[in-house]
Amino acid sequence: MNAENLEIAAAIDARVQDLFRSGSDRIEIFTEMIDHMPAFKRLMDTSPQDEMDELCRRFPAFYYYAKILETVATGISTGEIKVP
Repeated sequence: MNAENLEIAAAIDARVQDLFRSGSDRIEIFTEMIDHMPAFKRLMDTSPQDEMDELCRRFPAFYYYAKILETVATGISTGEIKVP
């Protein structure tokens, strides 16, 4: 695992923790984290599954954000969430 990936995951984790502590719900976290989506996507594209799993273990709020994104992606793919 390289230092850049750790830095990205740590930054996402810290921001989600801040939002969670301020009382943000999943939708608010999703919208507040829009600027972090490209970095998260880069992690997904460049990291093997075991590395993503390790980042999720090390950074619980990063994992929480990943689950939010997974829920949204599933909703879009099933048609439950409509995208214009």
